[in-house]
Amino acid sequence: MRRSGIALSLMIALAAATSATAADDPHQWLEGVEDDKALSWVKSLNDDAVDELSRSGDFKRIEASTRAILDSDDKIAFVDKMGDYYYNFWRDATHERGLWRRTTLAEYKKDEPQWETILDVDALAKAEGENWVFAGSNCLQPKYERCLISLSRGGADADVVREFDIPSKSFVKGGFELPEAKSQISWVSENEVLVGTDFGAGSMTSSGYARIAKRWQRGTPLSAASVVYEGKPDDVWVWAYSDLTPGFERQAILRGTTFYTNELYLLVDGKPVKIDKQDSAEATPYREWMLINLREDWTVGGKTYPSGALLATKLDAFMKGERKFDVLFQPGERKSLAGFSPTRNHLILNELDNVKNRLYVLTYKDGEWSREAMSGLPEFGTISASAVDSDESDAYFLTITDFLTPTTLYLGEIGKGAPEKIKSTPAFFDASNLQVSQHEAKSADGTLIPYFQVGPKNLALDGKNPTVLYGYGGFEVSMTPSYSAATGANWLTKGGVYVVANIRGGGEFGPKWHQSALKANRNKAYEDFIAVAEDLIARKITSTPHLGIQGGSNGGLLMGNMLTMRPDLFGAIVCQVPLLDMQRYHTLLAGASWMAEYGDPDKPEEWAFLQKYSPYHNVKADTKYPRTLFTTSTRDDRVHPGHARKMVAKMKEQGHDVLYYENMEGGHGGAANNAQRAFMTALAWTFFARELR
Repeated sequence: MRRSGIALSLMIALAAATSATAADDPHQWLEGVEDDKALSWVKSLNDDAVDELSRSGDFKRIEASTRAILDSDDKIAFVDKMGDYYYNFWRDATHERGLWRRTTLAEYKKDEPQWETILDVDALAKAEGENWVFAGSNCLQPKYERCLISLSRGGADADVVREFDIPSKSFVKGGFELPEAKSQISWVSENEVLVGTDFGAGSMTSSGYARIAKRWQRGTPLSAASVVYEGKPDDVWVWAYSDLTPGFERQAILRGTTFYTNELYLLVDGKPVKIDKQDSAEATPYREWMLINLREDWTVGGKTYPSGALLATKLDAFMKGERKFDVLFQPGERKSLAGFSPTRNHLILNELDNVKNRLYVLTYKDGEWSREAMSGLPEFGTISASAVDSDESDAYFLTITDFLTPTTLYLGEIGKGAPEKIKSTPAFFDASNLQVSQHEAKSADGTLIPYFQVGPKNLALDGKNPTVLYGYGGFEVSMTPSYSAATGANWLTKGGVYVVANIRGGGEFGPKWHQSALKANRNKAYEDFIAVAEDLIARKITSTPHLGIQGGSNGGLLMGNMLTMRPDLFGAIVCQVPLLDMQRYHTLLAGASWMAEYGDPDKPEEWAFLQKYSPYHNVKADTKYPRTLFTTSTRDDRVHPGHARKMVAKMKEQGHDVLYYENMEGGHGGAANNAQRAFMTALAWTFFARELR
């Protein structure tokens, strides 16, 4: 592409400015995650935050209340069926790190089931002198006796993998084992796995994930594993996996070229054969079918299918060149696909209609798909359905939750009447005087932005109600209602109002809703959030001194921008595990994987818009900012703690009054166990109680 001399000079100047700014960052030393000097700085600020907030009577009350909720034996023990047993991972007051356990269906339906402990993580951590956090299991069907157990140190994304034998309840000596890394591993057979991990220099992508997939045989060293597929260094990831569905066994490679584009390969005679689909589409082979979820319009076979649609085609026919599709879901202006779950003979479709879930059962018979709505579901709330065991039956678990109704679990089977209620979370707070309503705010460009409001039934419209507005707005993640006992017990029952904004960047209305706030259009998400805040004030729900905002991760970036863009609008901010330095984010941990969301700061034309929403570069000494609490985790190996550290250091240097707390464990979730989670919750709600009343 040819550029004019002026344009080229401008690009060079911008590049030079970008480079100089990065080199001159006086707080870059705080990116040393476990550097002694950095940790000393962290400890000092942690002490200040704890000293200020923990002295409040509110803090002890909130911490104790939250811990009691988290440790309660009455919360739902959600399960996964493997073979004849139903498995659960459980934490409570006496099992801080947790128990991996199992029971039968008959026992599970009882109020107090008898559980068989398979792995005691607390005992394991003590015996090995490690701060283990259980990170999941992958068990080999159909016997489900051999499992690949993932264990994380302190809750980080990186974990170790160790083979475990369920009958003996012990790790397999000389079995499959991976050292700490961001790994992916999948069973092929009892003696073979597909694996992607850190194989040494050059084997990981710039995002910190596996670049190479290999086939590994039992009894051989990892170094002897044979390469199945090799991606490029600037890919996001390469995953190899097996589908062991009886009669439809297959192996596949998923190459993530960006966060939102991928290539799917089936291994045919050990060779990867590429699936001919849009890179932006998500393709899911299942039994004889391939399901394709579109992120953009697709013209194929003489027809155009819209972005957000779900298509079905026979996989074998597709691989032979046939391009015949059945449309299983058609998106609408305010309607999107929330998910789907295949059972043995059906497909459960979950639609989001104006941020309200609707479920349908799809059945293929005599060459056609039929569609039947699941009836008796609530108007508000988040509803999800998942197959119990798609290889064996049409049974499904149904979960219903909303802001004020405790989460309830049902067990049903398609074609056999209404599902059976089997578990329910107790009411951890009195919701009798509370109500939920849905509203819309008009954003700067006229787009209507929905939001949920939860608060007292007889709310005084005097602008004085302490209100917390929560937002995320990124990565096609939908903000839907859910029962938060801690929010109810610690805020709503104390007279507070809680609001959740469905801003652009999320997935509430499908791919276009997300894509409308990507990269240079990121400002749309921020304008939407501001519009909701201003609407709350216009409706006299609250006012600036009583309006707090909260968000984490990408929502932490949102908080940082609310701080720098509209400091006059908010009374207090809680900014959790945030991105804040948008000039260096792609060089820190998994940051490179998000350039499809935000942009590439090394490209001058993209840094030109990125710098506009880089809070670290826009905070100023001569501006009055609302009081802000920044929290993060030392063990967060997804969003680097340096973001929050550097922002706080800069703001304090400028003379601003901010609080900072960094949990030494916890990963991206911010907490590694119930005690830490209760403590972090108490910090946030105590802060809001002090600042907004």
